[in-house]
Amino acid sequence: MTKDMMTDEILFQRIGRIGLATLNRPQALNALNRAMCGAYHRQLLTWSLDPDIAAIVIEGAGDRAFCAGGDIRALHDAGKAGSSEWEGFFHDEYRMNQAISACAKPHVALIDGITMGGGVGLSIHGAYRVATERTRFAMPETGIGLIPDVGGTHALARLPGELGPWLALTGTRLSPADCRTAGIATHFVPSAELELLKERLANSHEPIEEVLATFDADPGPDTLTALRDGIDFHFGHDTVEDILLSLDQGDAWAEAQAATIRRMSPTSLKLSLHGVLAARHATLEQALKLEYRMVSAIKAGHDFYEGVRATLIDKDKSPRWQPARLEDVDIGPYLKEPAWGDLTFD
Repeated sequence: MTKDMMTDEILFQRIGRIGLATLNRPQALNALNRAMCGAYHRQLLTWSLDPDIAAIVIEGAGDRAFCAGGDIRALHDAGKAGSSEWEGFFHDEYRMNQAISACAKPHVALIDGITMGGGVGLSIHGAYRVATERTRFAMPETGIGLIPDVGGTHALARLPGELGPWLALTGTRLSPADCRTAGIATHFVPSAELELLKERLANSHEPIEEVLATFDADPGPDTLTALRDGIDFHFGHDTVEDILLSLDQGDAWAEAQAATIRRMSPTSLKLSLHGVLAARHATLEQALKLEYRMVSAIKAGHDFYEGVRATLIDKDKSPRWQPARLEDVDIGPYLKEPAWGDLTFD
């Protein structure tokens, strides 16, 4: 094993024929910051050009999380201060997400543990996502005044039926079996076998896909299959208001979904649904550009700071959204090019 590059918060190693990246902030559930995004983007480009690298594997340190998202508290502070670190973080993160999608080598994400927000962006755009029994997947951003970004609108838009709008609006957590059913995870491997999987990926002469297939196991029963008819029926509308109207006329499960949605930021709900529906007819780059416009405008808004206050600072779980009603939300200003310019890709 040789060490290509090492920083405190993300580690890069060459092991046999793979490049291995390890998110190394276990105490923060491996949350991403701007430096980590930039470092991984550069390393992706380096490994993509290396003829001796057969695949790129990314994992999270510790046994609780692959990556729980971006460093929300740091973003809160940067946005409050009016710092350009806000747009700088999203700029670097989204360009990294696009680089994963365009990576010339097979990209294998070991989504062992919590995989949310930025962790979704680190995994969903690559070729392979390996879940374990500890995987918990979600895009819960509407609960803190954000949107399912990192190309999440694009990924959610490509899930079967209306799973994308459902996950975007409710922030529902999926089990490993549900991740397989939805196509979010391409493989399931028990966590106890991950070290052996990495060893085989690194040293086997078999193709990467064949190694993964050898380890692929049954994650057990899912819950999504039984819910699909209800999800597709209620969430197949073009507005949040119409989705809620449908849910209000449904069964106990539908009523519970409506109650969850009504706790979320009305602005985030409308932006998220707009983003997912728009992404159905967009490239990843186009979706990321729209997401960048939205989060750039969110910086000057109210709900993200209020969501973080209620969730992480005061922890009273009682955010006071502005506007408080869906009918008072105008998403038009969130769709315009930001003062510092649109997101671009090299």
